Amino acid sequence: MLSKLLEKEINDQINYEFWSAQLYLSMSAHFADKGLPGFAHWMYIQYQEETTHAIKFFNYVIERGGKVLIQPIQEVSTVWDSILSVFKETMEHEQKVTSRINHLADTAVAEKDHATQSMLRWFIDEQVEEEANVKAIVDTLKLVHDNGYAIYALDKELATRVFVDNTQTSTNA
Repeated sequence: MLSKLLEKEINDQINYEFWSAQLYLSMSAHFADKGLPGFAHWMYIQYQEETTHAIKFFNYVIERGGKVLIQPIQEVSTVWDSILSVFKETMEHEQKVTSRINHLADTAVAEKDHATQSMLRWFIDEQVEEEANVKAIVDTLKLVHDNGYAIYALDKELATRVFVDNTQTSTNA
């Protein structure tokens, strides 16, 4: 059984994961509007990932006998100045997600909830990967600046990303 504190904090994380999904869907729409289908696709995959992360937490709360409380989602941004600004915001956002996951892990340790600690290891590992992937794109965008040919090539590369629901490979899916 989850402690009331962890139940509340995981419910907050469910809401944040859904908010994250909406943010990435908004970024996807922004790129589609700018004629960048590869960037739009990459962000759509991010949207799908965040949705599955929310559902992973959702299912976990239920498995542990807790009550899921779906909350309203705050408004997300819809306009950005540049491709780089979108990915800089994405990097900052992923760092905030990492901080939130780390806080959950610290709370699970304090609550002596070993099952939640185990489940959160998946998210901790996932965040390392998320930050590394976004950093690589930010670094590339800084390198190419506004070079149209390079942006075109990167757009084509990002279009090849495939969604894989990694939450289903874990024991706590």
